Amino acid sequence: QVQLEESGGGSVQTGGSLRLSCAVSADTPSSACRAWFRQAPGKEREPIATTYSGGGYTYLADSVKGRFTISQDNAKNTVYLQMNSLKPEDSAMYYCAAAQLYFGTCHRNWKEYNIWGQGTQVTVSS
Repeated sequence: QVQLEESGGGSVQTGGSLRLSCAVSADTPSSACRAWFRQAPGKEREPIATTYSGGGYTYLADSVKGRFTISQDNAKNTVYLQMNSLKPEDSAMYYCAAAQLYFGTCHRNWKEYNIWGQGTQVTVSS
């Protein structure tokens, strides 16, 4: 059973930066797609970024393009979410998730992911 462990959340002021990490316990086909989702209180869980463990594919939500970057260190089997120019509306619980590849791409729908980390809180104050 693949396990995910997030770290790196915290509280910052507007314009600040944070880097989230997601350690993946095993590199298997079931965890080929790695994604970051976030959920604010009272809101739907939304996709922020996805990437494929084999490289060559990434997705970033329009709301974070130009500010967030998803990357991975295959040697450490870790996925990162670098978040710059943070805004109060970025405040949420951030979750790392993994799933198998779907016809050569990674889902953006959180319901298609069956492996989840515990979540890490990001709070941006104005």
